[in-house]
Amino acid sequence: MGNTNNHTTSRNCFTCQTRGQTEWCVLSDDELEMVNQGKSCREYLPGETIFHEGDPCGGVHCIEHGLVGIRKMNAGGDEILLRLSHPGDTMGYRSFLGGDAHNNSAEAMEPSVICSIDEATVRKLLSMNPSLGLRFLRHAAEDLNAAEEMALQSATLPVRARFAHLLLVLKDRYGQDGKNGEMTLELPLSRQDMAAMIGIRPESMSRTIRSFEESNVAHFSGRRVHVPNLSGLLDELEIPDGL
Repeated sequence: MGNTNNHTTSRNCFTCQTRGQTEWCVLSDDELEMVNQGKSCREYLPGETIFHEGDPCGGVHCIEHGLVGIRKMNAGGDEILLRLSHPGDTMGYRSFLGGDAHNNSAEAMEPSVICSIDEATVRKLLSMNPSLGLRFLRHAAEDLNAAEEMALQSATLPVRARFAHLLLVLKDRYGQDGKNGEMTLELPLSRQDMAAMIGIRPESMSRTIRSFEESNVAHFSGRRVHVPNLSGLLDELEIPDGL
């Protein structure tokens, strides 16, 4: 499944700090031991691929640590970043449940630890524990809602508002609040990836960044962003202060 690097590692599901955030939290101790026996864990360096679009789906993949970009090939043959996946996320489950090949690819964007659970183990667990299947259905519904929300934003919000929304979303994980409403953000994404996530071309991303700097909404130095006053980002969304 995906990259065949040799950075194998050992992880115990019973002590996994992210398990409580995942579908696997409904498993009994005996079922959890089945996962332990039916999984393999690997360390991935930034840029390494976990699985490619079109690869056979032989199970599911759980992020124990790190950051993963989910990408899809466009008509021009370029891979476009669709979303980010974080520790606790399960990848490839929709292709697995649908009996399809992977319909996107997954790339480590930071040093990451990925646990892959083989097909036979997942199918046995689903037959033993219906709650696990319901968890996956809930996850699918959440993903669909997020995709619809992104499509709505692309169709209705101006570019500046879409970019402000992306920065605010990234702030929750990668931002650090300062004094008097200041905020510093270390972006986990390239400008090209940010452009893809808000549905614009890279040159439009550059223009948007310049416009933010000219209006003192945010200042960019490489991947470091300094926001002089968080209310300026909120104003881009026309959100009243305090909400």
